[in-house]
Amino acid sequence: MSYEGSCHCGEVTFSVAGDPPTSALSCNCSHCRRKGFMLTFVSADQFTLTTGEEALTSYYFNRHAIEHQFCKTCGSQAFGAGKGPDGSVMRAINLRCVPSVDIDALTIEKVDGASH
Repeated sequence: MSYEGSCHCGEVTFSVAGDPPTSALSCNCSHCRRKGFMLTFVSADQFTLTTGEEALTSYYFNRHAIEHQFCKTCGSQAFGAGKGPDGSVMRAINLRCVPSVDIDALTIEKVDGASH
């Protein structure tokens, strides 16, 4: 099974191999809070950028640990790239950019990113 997502204008699309998540992280860091992210993390090998590589631009802040990639056309950030605590390459999927996921049905885990 897999699920798909995109930026707002549809220029950037992706798919994730695996079942859609039933939970998400809500982080209160300055970046996530302002953008209203609901995140899930998957290994990089589960993630496929389907279209729009040329439409992506990147933003880094703080420790530059996460490559926040967003669409140059509409500004939506559907995913980011980084490393997990064990050093494995991960993708942070913004579940608000995955139409098949019911955000209100997710179990939300709050993360205190503002303190890091």
